[in-house]
Amino acid sequence: MADRETRPTTVWSRPERGARGPAPERSRAQITAAALALADAEGLAAVSMRALAQRLGTGPASLYRYVGSRDELLDLMADAVAGELDLSGPTGGDWLDDLVGLALQSRDAHVRHPWLADLNDRRGEVLGPHAIDYLDHALGILAPAPGTAGQKLEAVGLLGGLAVLFARREAAATSSGAPSTAAASTAAASTGDPAARAAHLAAVAAEGRHPHLLAALTAAGAPPPADRDALFVRLLRRLLPAMLGQGEP
Repeated sequence: MADRETRPTTVWSRPERGARGPAPERSRAQITAAALALADAEGLAAVSMRALAQRLGTGPASLYRYVGSRDELLDLMADAVAGELDLSGPTGGDWLDDLVGLALQSRDAHVRHPWLADLNDRRGEVLGPHAIDYLDHALGILAPAPGTAGQKLEAVGLLGGLAVLFARREAAATSSGAPSTAAASTAAASTGDPAARAAHLAAVAAEGRHPHLLAALTAAGAPPPADRDALFVRLLRRLLPAMLGQGEP
């Protein structure tokens, strides 16, 4: 009995809908899809049971027959995004290539749904069935890789963290509009123009008050053209093997 009382309860631990009452008009999947569309269009703050019911053309009370609370709705939304990732590819090839491909999928999902990172920051990630499938798939990819089970779980966590970071940077770069005044160069250096940011950093280093930065920039030479995909992949290919005790490939 004690074990039953302490066992965590999630929306997936209950039937989709109680057996009593009128025939169901919709499913959890339909409700979740409508909530995703609302969050994508208006942001996470816009997602309420009342707003969702209005979008579906029903009353809020009817939604509680399917979802117990807004928190449960958010859990369903996060797991639905995890379900967008294609896990059908075979594992057992080059584990690093396969894991980088999975990371790119994860980053793209966060770009499509920018509210997801904020949701997980505030509430912590609740692992639903699709998220558990993703974790198991990632660990399956890592089966032939070096490292302990703990290191592999940390590597999967790093993969997710970098995916979120790069998705946020892409969203920030996309949302920063082009200034039309003399402040354009200053704004570009602090927002979405990589060339302006690099020039600003070089100018600061050249003042002579930051010798280590100046030495590093001089040794590195001109930065390559901005390519977020290439940088994302390059970081993963350096960090993941190092975390698993293999060193840089």
